[in-house]
Amino acid sequence: MRQGGVIAYPTEAVWGLGCDPFNQEAVSHLLSIKRRPMHKGLVLIAGNISQIEFLLEDLTPEEFSKVTANWPGPFTWILPDKKNLIPKWIKGKYSSVAIRVSDHLPVKNLTNSFGSFIVSTSANPASYHPARDILKVKTYFGSDLDYVLPGKLGDLSNPTQIRDLKSDRIVRA
Repeated sequence: MRQGGVIAYPTEAVWGLGCDPFNQEAVSHLLSIKRRPMHKGLVLIAGNISQIEFLLEDLTPEEFSKVTANWPGPFTWILPDKKNLIPKWIKGKYSSVAIRVSDHLPVKNLTNSFGSFIVSTSANPASYHPARDILKVKTYFGSDLDYVLPGKLGDLSNPTQIRDLKSDRIVRA
């Protein structure tokens, strides 16, 4: 990922695709193989809160408590990016960013080894079901991936819930 690679890795419920969110070429490649338009935005995933603390600085104490009560864990929050620190190719048409601090060991190990949060989007081309095993990942993407991280999925049966912090609206149940 440090050289712009796109990988697949196990998350809490489905296989994910990931890359360095600050490498525009890597993100463009990921979006291309997934057939996902950039305007939709992407989720970021971290292995610990310290990796995304800078996004929590502008939250009120109540908002901070609300978000961190669910982390680490399988819960994605849409947070404001008031200082515009996250690239537009991650946020798409939005001014906010979707992020999760996972307690899933493969994700924690991956982001800790990388030294930062990464992109996290389901491993499937647009309109296909998310991959739930390595064979499906390889069927979908084959040689378009630079690496497939071995590991097991978590125990969730569905992808994580996404909730907008400002509106408290559930974007994905």
